[in-house]
Amino acid sequence: MSKKYITVTTLNKYLKNKFDTDPHIQNIIIKGEISNFKGHTRGHLYFTLKDETSRINAVMFQYSASKLTFTPEDGMTVLATGRVSIYEATGQYQIYIEEMEEDGLGNLHLKFEQLKKELKEKGLFDSIHKKPIPKYPEKIGIITAPTGAAVRDILTTIKRRYPICSTYLFPSLVQGLDAKDYIVKQIEEADKHNLDVIILGRGGGSIEDLWAFNEEVVANAIFNAKTPIISAVGHEIDFTIADFVADLRAPTPTAAAEIAVPNIVDINVLLNQYKIRTTNIIKNKLNTNQNILSSIKESYILKNPLAVYEIKTEILNGLYIRANRIIKTNITEYQSRLKGIKDNYILKNPLAVYEVMHQRVSNSYISLNRIINNSILDNKNKLNQIKKTHILNNPEKLLTNIKSNYNLVKNKLELLNPNAILSKGYSMVRKDGKIIKDSGEVKIGDIIDITLYKGNINAKIESDGK
Repeated sequence: MSKKYITVTTLNKYLKNKFDTDPHIQNIIIKGEISNFKGHTRGHLYFTLKDETSRINAVMFQYSASKLTFTPEDGMTVLATGRVSIYEATGQYQIYIEEMEEDGLGNLHLKFEQLKKELKEKGLFDSIHKKPIPKYPEKIGIITAPTGAAVRDILTTIKRRYPICSTYLFPSLVQGLDAKDYIVKQIEEADKHNLDVIILGRGGGSIEDLWAFNEEVVANAIFNAKTPIISAVGHEIDFTIADFVADLRAPTPTAAAEIAVPNIVDINVLLNQYKIRTTNIIKNKLNTNQNILSSIKESYILKNPLAVYEIKTEILNGLYIRANRIIKTNITEYQSRLKGIKDNYILKNPLAVYEVMHQRVSNSYISLNRIINNSILDNKNKLNQIKKTHILNNPEKLLTNIKSNYNLVKNKLELLNPNAILSKGYSMVRKDGKIIKDSGEVKIGDIIDITLYKGNINAKIESDGK
């Protein structure tokens, strides 16, 4: 009995019919986390819904996607309403979503934001810790999967742009639970090889695919490395914790290689420019020195070397003649002074000085005796004159005259004594220590001091008395 075969298309149509007629999967509400999200230019949305252990492909056509009130993205947890069916062309079953609403951020996305905030507060992202990338590296380390597009793009780009540079591959897992430990180990190993720069990266993927580069241990390893590290994880729109901690972020692995090394074509152009500039500088210097040399060769001194000696000889002779003239002038002057000293009268007659001084002393002695004698004689005459006066002969009369003069002076002083005037009933008025002589000198309200023969009185002016 021959077997009856069916086509793949027949089988897929049969299964699709089973799915489409099963009421249990025609209107379901499913909860899951979005990953591998892609938006079509026509407005259709393609992504995966997943939970901890399983995933299902999802499609949301433009007429349903236009009703969304939020923008879907990887890591977002959503509640979706739709139907499950089979896509006949591939035989894959998927959910066709008609309605979808946001159910908060996914666990991985929340974990990412929390760790990002924590590490930023610790200062791991601060620019002060960023190490500069060397302009002309000699040795570059590459930490990535040993196979795949990422390592191929990096090596090809470096070889094309800067073939004189040496590259060292440190193969590592870049996805999965154990990837973080491999990455940390290879960062620490590469940091021991005295490299100029390290490129750390992998190709694109979902948030869970790139999660090894969001681990705290990887961030700490990048931060503690002494070698500058360029992070090149995923595509341009992908950001990981490694990107923020690294010394520089590149949007793709290829871009990381372009950043890490210069273009040798540009270097050759620059070197040629330097060569031209250096050659011109040397030529200009040689021309200048040749002109100077020619000028020296044509100089009068080189053509007449004895001229220098002759000029110096003339200068020396001039100085010699001038020095002799000065010396002769000084000798003549000093000889004249010496002759004057020798002809001095005092040196020829040293006793003359003594005789002159002796004569002066004698004259002073005679003059002093004459003055003393005249003074004594004058005082004797004055004394005799005093003795002859009648006052000394009548001492009682002298005493009477003295007493009379004393009483006369006393009476005059009594008349001038202010207390004597006050004893007759007069008083003395002061304001602020100043004697008042006119009533116009005070005004109502002023305080005045009145001095009597006995005691003082303080008074206040109540009226002007005018």
